[in-house]
Amino acid sequence: MELSKTFDAKSAEDRWFHLWIDRGYFRADPSRPGPVFSIVIPPPNVTGALHLGHALNNTLHDVIVRTRRMQGYNTLWLPGTDHAGIATQNVVEREIAKAGKTRHGLGREKFVERVWQWRETYGGKILHQLRRLGCSCDWSRERFTLDEGLSRAVTKVFVQLYNEGLIERDYRLINWCPRCETALSDLEVDHKETEGNLWYIRYPLIDGSGHVTVATTRPETMLGDSAVAVNPDDVRFRHLVGRIARLPLVGRQIPIIADAAVDPEFGTGAVKITPGHDFNDFDMGRRHRLAQISVMDTRARMNAEAGPYAGMTREACRERVIADLTAQNLIDRVEPHRHALGVCSRCETTVEPMLSYQWFMRVSKVDPTGQSIAGRAITAVEQGDTKFFPQHWENTYFAWMRNIQDWCVSRQLWWGHRIPAYWCERCTDAEPVVAETRPSSCPKCGGGDLRQDDDVLDTWFSSGLWPFTTLGWPDHTADLEKYYPTTLLITAFDIIFFWVARMMMFALKVNPLDADNLAGAVPFRHVYITPLVRDAQGKKMTKSRGNVVDPLQIMEKYGTDAVRFTLAQLTVQGRDLVLSDERLAASRAFANKIWNAARFVLLNLEDAPKPVEQAATGRLTLADRWILSRLNHAILSVTRAIDVYEFNVAALTIYQFIWHEFCDWYIELAKEPLKSGADQQAATRYVLVFCFDQLLRLLHPFMPFISEEVWQAVRPYLSQSNLSEHLAIATWPQGAAHDPLSETEAAAMERCVATTQAVNSLRSLVGHHPGRRIGAVLRPAGNAPLDIETWKSYAIALGKLSELTVSSSAQERPEAMAFAPLTHQSSSPGSVPVTVAWGEVGIETPEGFDFQKARSMLQKKLDEIRTHLQRNQTRYDNPDFRAKAGRETVEEIADRIEQLKSQESLLQAQIGLIQ
Repeated sequence: MELSKTFDAKSAEDRWFHLWIDRGYFRADPSRPGPVFSIVIPPPNVTGALHLGHALNNTLHDVIVRTRRMQGYNTLWLPGTDHAGIATQNVVEREIAKAGKTRHGLGREKFVERVWQWRETYGGKILHQLRRLGCSCDWSRERFTLDEGLSRAVTKVFVQLYNEGLIERDYRLINWCPRCETALSDLEVDHKETEGNLWYIRYPLIDGSGHVTVATTRPETMLGDSAVAVNPDDVRFRHLVGRIARLPLVGRQIPIIADAAVDPEFGTGAVKITPGHDFNDFDMGRRHRLAQISVMDTRARMNAEAGPYAGMTREACRERVIADLTAQNLIDRVEPHRHALGVCSRCETTVEPMLSYQWFMRVSKVDPTGQSIAGRAITAVEQGDTKFFPQHWENTYFAWMRNIQDWCVSRQLWWGHRIPAYWCERCTDAEPVVAETRPSSCPKCGGGDLRQDDDVLDTWFSSGLWPFTTLGWPDHTADLEKYYPTTLLITAFDIIFFWVARMMMFALKVNPLDADNLAGAVPFRHVYITPLVRDAQGKKMTKSRGNVVDPLQIMEKYGTDAVRFTLAQLTVQGRDLVLSDERLAASRAFANKIWNAARFVLLNLEDAPKPVEQAATGRLTLADRWILSRLNHAILSVTRAIDVYEFNVAALTIYQFIWHEFCDWYIELAKEPLKSGADQQAATRYVLVFCFDQLLRLLHPFMPFISEEVWQAVRPYLSQSNLSEHLAIATWPQGAAHDPLSETEAAAMERCVATTQAVNSLRSLVGHHPGRRIGAVLRPAGNAPLDIETWKSYAIALGKLSELTVSSSAQERPEAMAFAPLTHQSSSPGSVPVTVAWGEVGIETPEGFDFQKARSMLQKKLDEIRTHLQRNQTRYDNPDFRAKAGRETVEEIADRIEQLKSQESLLQAQIGLIQ
């Protein structure tokens, strides 16, 4: 197979992915032998399109899945999508609005039909995009959180938890989105710092003896006040406790109460209590049995309880209330006040605390086994049954789990899992019937007129069951038996609470395999948390900043392999990922390097036997044994790095081996033996083919398309014994226990490499053309034997040297090659040295090289770097700046300081070389 001059990425991507699918290479089989590796995809929303977070997450999935498949594991990567209740319903509502229709106009049944139609047409878009990324999922097992099997499982779990008293319906204050007209969990509310005001309002005492002044950020909610509260230890207000105030504008009489929850430092120390519109006030209201008055409807318009303000929006009501209070001289003063405003994470509408009947999951309540749902999930991580990578994310998990509140699981939507609760239309005061199937009659009165609850479950309820319901639970399937618990979960840090914690709670409560310990019930053994992707300037990618990168566009521009390799290479545990065009271009250049290396290898195999005969050890040169040793090191390092999820270490090891050790050094050293003919040529051909085969296997999980394309061309020259037809299912390289290189030989080659690197660095510094042959001198330090003659010819070839003179003192060196003294006169001839671990290496300078000018240019760059470094360091060291700036800004500056320090060190070293 002859390779074209350039790699056609698009053609290879389409061709190989379809072949892999057609051959069934990614299909799992529970009857297949071997250790198990199973992983479920974090199900993307059906409304979604591929973004960089998806691209990163699924690239890392695919790297480890392809590796385990090649290592002989019985591998399952299960794909699917989430029905995404609010998001999907909003999309379809906008679609039908274009035709002048509403969901209420269509009715529930017709609207849900429209959503299903939309899902069939558009819902699989993101999964097709994941195929474009090369994801080796078992696509025959694709699941959907609303498919029949998962719906049955959701109902079963809800009924079980209800029967155990762990789900209940209650009238509580909840987060309400007036735009989506549904309840939200605490996690679905984003908090944005907002500049507002603090209004100080006088509440007159009914006996006419004076007033109490309260401070509030929301004057419109005063219409629902039930009390004024002060701290019992606040001596300023002790004389008022137990007295009665008159609520301005409304006239309602409200008590002045004492409660330790009141912060004496806020406002005047006296606060208005509105149990119907504030969570702290709701709790206080229950403690003091205060009236719960809601003054708004589900669209956040003022209702009848608001009296003359009924029908107004809350914003208009605020303006009117302030005007009326001002007219009655009841506004004491107004102060600017910065506070966190809760907004809907979906539509960014200001969230309204609202009293409502909702369904709650009581995660902290002790169940019949003596444990709570949250408690089990905490214990499982504490005792290591599930481990986080990086480990510090366990602290985030524990912080939330140990302060967890009851979860509001009901949503006022039509798209989703409808709550399996049935109300008798006759028995209006009865509890609902909660059952897995619709009851035929009311158990209390025998009537058959039953109405199912209108609410649906929070999307995260069904996705919380994802790891085991996708494997067939509640049925005891072969897949469930074989692949559960799953091995690994790869996900983002921002859904540790939304998803990771809930999967832990559900799995440990349900215990899908009836395990007798937590280790057998956890949904996954390991959790790897991916970093945040930032732009080239280190800023978070957001639509408002206009710096969002479309992965499909960069895949089109640079090739899918280059995008995958870049993402893996930049994924460092515990650090954000900074993506730039320069990095992507470098990975594309890497792909080109591999392609050109393949063309070189094939060119030198044109008349070679197929397969190439294995060379006897005695015929191998030092260079042959060295590259085999470096290959062995790469195999062991990459395997270990993938095992501990150090994807960047694995990718960089592969890059270093392929680009430098194999392409730059070994191929250069192989050119003469390949021309020699006879035994030496045959031995070098074997090493060349063997190394190339093995490096392509290491590369395949990261860059599957180019590696498969090239491997097919090399395959005829490989030993055909137990050789797979395609690289996607080839065996993973095995590191040798015995290194083919002795310690003495390894040290000799290290000196050769160090000399070459020193020469190349100096060549660049003084401006020699890369292809020009130059002279170099080597002066060893001390009398240690360096075996120079064993590697001298290699150094001359690798460094493109005309000669390499070895001397033990300055007097022995040729005058033209004498090392430069500490200072140079401008434009004087000479050489530039650099110190290595065992001596000095120097090269001749170009004729007319101006040392003074070179020093001045480098010094100017150094001064600029130091100015920027000082400016950034001053900002970073300023406590006021660190307190006010966001975490992202502080981290961005810290990264910039490290980059500037690195540049400073490099310039200092370069200046030192030409003093």
